[in-house]
Amino acid sequence: MKLEEYLRPEFVLDDLRAACKSDVLAELVAPIGRVFPDFDVKKAHSVLMDRESLGTTGIGDGVAIPHGKMSGLSHILIVAGRSLCGVDFESLDFRPCHIFFLVIAPEHVAGMHLRILAHISRLLADEGFRNAFLRAEGREGVWRVLTDAA
Repeated sequence: MKLEEYLRPEFVLDDLRAACKSDVLAELVAPIGRVFPDFDVKKAHSVLMDRESLGTTGIGDGVAIPHGKMSGLSHILIVAGRSLCGVDFESLDFRPCHIFFLVIAPEHVAGMHLRILAHISRLLADEGFRNAFLRAEGREGVWRVLTDAA
């Protein structure tokens, strides 16, 4: 599985400006709405906030993987974001998050959704990958790190 099967260069945000969880989620879904005008950005934000109310997706080590399912989607969408300042995402280790992978899936693809989340989790468990992601120069550098990832 390659991330670029679900991720586009337009969905790489190398310098998130948001300072709180809700705003980060809004900033992460915004490029999907720009690329796909029929995509309901407000609904996606609501789905993600509802998921966060069940428990944080801030998994520790500066990483968050917000995710949710939406009706009306035809395929899985991934947005990768980096916050240089860090965001209090109510992470399990109580540390700010700097790396974000947003995954929004159609309601009917549970198996693939879980495989993608597992793949992203494995990548982010690698300290070398996390460091390369954080040190990459601009959007193009982050895209290279993502597409070079196994």
